[in-house]
Amino acid sequence: MRLQVTNSPFSQEQVDFLNKILPGLTGEQRFWLSGYLTAAPFEGLAEAGAALQTVPAPQALVPVATKEITVLYGTQTGNSQGLAEQFSQQLEERAFDVKTSSMSDFKPRDLKKLSNLIIIVSTHGEGDPPDDTLQFHEFLKGKRAPKLEELNYSVLALGDSSYEFFCQTGKEFDERLEELGASKLAPRVDCDLDFDEPAAEWFAAVLGKLEEQSGGAVGRPVVGEANLGTPAISSYSRTNPFQAEVLENINLNGRGSNKENHHIELSLEGSGLTFEPGDSIGIYPKNDPVLVDELIAEFGWDPETPISIKANEPECSLRDALLSHYEITVVTKPLLQKIAELTSNEEIKLLLEAEDDSELREYIYGRDLLDVIRNYSLQSIPADKLTSILRKMPARLYSIASSYQANPDEVHLIIGTVRYEAHDRDRSGVCSVHVADRIETGETLPIYVQKNNNFRLPENPDTPIIMVGPGTGIAPFRSFMEEREEIGAGGDSWLFFGDQHFVTDFLYQVEWQNWLKDGVLTKLDLAFSRDGDEKVYVQHRMKENSKEFYDWLERGAVLYICGDEEHMAHDVHQTLLEIVEKEGGKTPEEAAEYVSNLQAEKRYLRDVY
Repeated sequence: MRLQVTNSPFSQEQVDFLNKILPGLTGEQRFWLSGYLTAAPFEGLAEAGAALQTVPAPQALVPVATKEITVLYGTQTGNSQGLAEQFSQQLEERAFDVKTSSMSDFKPRDLKKLSNLIIIVSTHGEGDPPDDTLQFHEFLKGKRAPKLEELNYSVLALGDSSYEFFCQTGKEFDERLEELGASKLAPRVDCDLDFDEPAAEWFAAVLGKLEEQSGGAVGRPVVGEANLGTPAISSYSRTNPFQAEVLENINLNGRGSNKENHHIELSLEGSGLTFEPGDSIGIYPKNDPVLVDELIAEFGWDPETPISIKANEPECSLRDALLSHYEITVVTKPLLQKIAELTSNEEIKLLLEAEDDSELREYIYGRDLLDVIRNYSLQSIPADKLTSILRKMPARLYSIASSYQANPDEVHLIIGTVRYEAHDRDRSGVCSVHVADRIETGETLPIYVQKNNNFRLPENPDTPIIMVGPGTGIAPFRSFMEEREEIGAGGDSWLFFGDQHFVTDFLYQVEWQNWLKDGVLTKLDLAFSRDGDEKVYVQHRMKENSKEFYDWLERGAVLYICGDEEHMAHDVHQTLLEIVEKEGGKTPEEAAEYVSNLQAEKRYLRDVY
């Protein structure tokens, strides 16, 4: 749609200028500009928009042709919620009537009442829906889902292409809504870890369709009220990380331990960043310089070759680009497909084209970019061609292990160091070894706060809580205890913690024992799997205390699980079902319904990875 003097508040000269520049903007540029115009002070806009002559006095949008839009998000770590809130604000600023909700808070039967639906959802683990989408997901798949011929919708799917079932949950929602007769506002977009630009372009497409439905007259300006948006508490974010000084970097494990878990204390002074118990910190790490140098040498590249990381930003050297900006330790099917397009090597193409992809999955597991180059003799690829197909370096998320109220302007983390051998080479976790081996106190790490409203302490401090967190899964529960001690919470608390050895692996042992002595912690059960003849894990301790465990649930306790999803969280979930069935005198179906109700009531919360 083109602007005209008759459908806008601009002069003919302004309209001509806008019609000339707007069609050439990318989705990301349109999205950024809309936010800038909303949030910037109006006296600043007069200078920035000199080419547009004079802009009228501060204005706010008042509805002319309002459209109702429902924005639903499903998230495990908070990214989908952040995007949903961001895009909802953009819609509200255009005078749309927007209702934004987690899928867990939305009544699925209300779907048939909607006219426009936006879904932003991540995929967790191996193709699983996030915990807060489970009931909505099951309803939509079931026979009770209504026909939705009157519904317009679009899906933004977040995922990680290193997993086989990339963006699976978003794909399932998209396919099912289409089966039920709904019409697409815009095609689904599947986003990898670097999701900012594709998400912005998807939203621009959705917004364009919504405005087209509204005849281009969603709102009209009215003089006298300035709508400048809500000022941000901090200017630092996922796309603009804060350089946090490292105050402490200590290995928590005793001598002789098979584990290496580092306690990290970071300064937030001057950042404006705050957090709540249950939130996480994202860290942007650097790749191992030894691996980077090996990769450059394998290609025979000049490490000082200039590389463009992002349009309209200064170039940097190839070595710096591979150190700080690109992922080189994870091989994915999409990456191999892009590499295949850059080479005439037939072996790699045969690997990708095989009907049975088990060989591909086996090859990808445990290998990195250097392996691929050596295995398929791909040394002829130019540096700029290769970097153009690499994923940007994703942040690593770590559950916060401290309370902001107890430690103002600081944040504490536990980072388990990953080292292993695979395919005749030593390997290491990018972030964990960067922090363990190459970061000293006084140096800085680029960080941001990742909100997680799906893992919060109860609003009522007198509510009892049960915490199950073996290994580094103990992190958020240290935050919980510091917070509850600080506010004088009266509710009972019970911790299940486990690791390999009591002597070397009892993380924060003195703190937990002091909390137990002082009554901040009511009950503590430990499971050290290598200290006896038989391996004992946290789920075994849960079974030993099954009657009391069920009694706590019956009197309203909130159950929290943090740690490994594939093994620990799965086993704990099964144990929970068995406890409910046994102590509640229920059938397996009734026990499953009981646990499902706990999730719906937000009394069974998981932070698993």
